[in-house]
Order: sequence, then structure tokens, then C-alpha cells
Amino acid sequence: MLFEKFSTAGPVLSIRVCRDMITRRSLGYAYVNFQQPADVLGFWWDPSLRKSGVGNVFIKNLDKSIDNKALYDTFSAFGNILSCKIVTDEHGSSKGYGFVHFETEEAARSAIEKVNGMLLNGKKV
Repeated sequence: MLFEKFSTAGPVLSIRVCRDMITRRSLGYAYVNFQQPADVLGFWWDPSLRKSGVGNVFIKNLDKSIDNKALYDTFSAFGNILSCKIVTDEHGSSKGYGFVHFETEEAARSAIEKVNGMLLNGKKV
């Protein structure tokens, strides 16, 4: 059922349902790995905004110390943020990339122009 639901956003590599070690009952959450990191956007934001691509910014080469709050603080100067997320592994550690979804295309363009190539915590993003 999860595969059918999530594959509408893009090709799914794997799905792991987290279960109680003794009873094997679902804990109510799962990990879904997509072939393309951007495909996960479909499950974070309004589908009509996602399909249009308006306001979506992908940030890579982030220092592992940058968390969701630091990402938000860095990009909020450019406009209203609908959502932002650092992508993490199953242990909660940053994978070094994230997404910011601005309310407007203008805010996203401004952020890209100003932040592209900038140093954040010593790493060029």
C-alpha cells in the first residue's frame, strides 16, 4: 500500500516499515527512499504548488551541523517560507542537502542568486 501511494511522486528504491522488535507490529511510521531526492517534495507540500515547481529550492553541500532551524534562519530573509527541511538518514544525521519552499517564485530566485556559492559553516553551497 505504501509503495502504491509513494510511487506516484517518483521511482521508489525501498520502503522500510518500522516495527516493534518483539510483536512485529507497525510503529506507525516508515522510511521511503526515492531514486531522486527531489521526488520527496510531493509529500511535504501542497500538490498544486509542487507540480508547478514554484518556489522550490534544493540546497546541497550543506555542512552536517546545519539543522532545520539554521536552514530556515538562513533563507527566511528572502521571503515567506512555506516549509524547509534538511534531509536526514535513519539516525537523524544530516545527509548534506535540503529543501526550502518559498511562497513565491521571486523569493526563490532571490535566494538562489544570493546563496548560490556562498559559504555556510565553511562549505560552499
